[in-house]
Amino acid sequence: MPEETASRRETLRLVVRKTIAATPERLFAAWTKPEHLKQWWGPQGVICIGAVVDLRVGGRYRIGNRLPDGKEVWITGEYRVVEPPTRLVYTWQIESTPQASEIVTVSFERREKGTEVVVIHEHIPDASTRSQHEHGWQGCLTGLAKHVVGS
Repeated sequence: MPEETASRRETLRLVVRKTIAATPERLFAAWTKPEHLKQWWGPQGVICIGAVVDLRVGGRYRIGNRLPDGKEVWITGEYRVVEPPTRLVYTWQIESTPQASEIVTVSFERREKGTEVVVIHEHIPDASTRSQHEHGWQGCLTGLAKHVVGS
């Protein structure tokens, strides 16, 4: 049974995209600088209560979320790829859980009317978690757009 669980986990993947009227450089900075992250991170109703970023391969990050019910959740991980201003790859784990790390790839792809931000979240353990991530990433991208565009 453990082999089935591991291979199933490998197949759960999520892709979320949004084109934002800003440069890749501006969006990359907003994604990687704590003072910006704290202003837009999380879906509506979630408040970013802290962000620490050591932006280098092997560097770690830690982002705190206060959920609408008051519960605090900390996300932590390690950067595997840092290619300013076009791509980040990092591990993702809820600090209080023993689950294996998930993998997030964020690409900032220049387009005619701005930048397409593409989030690929992989190694998701189950369908419920995938659904939560989808809601979270859609909210994050909406918040990011409002932060950098001001609309």
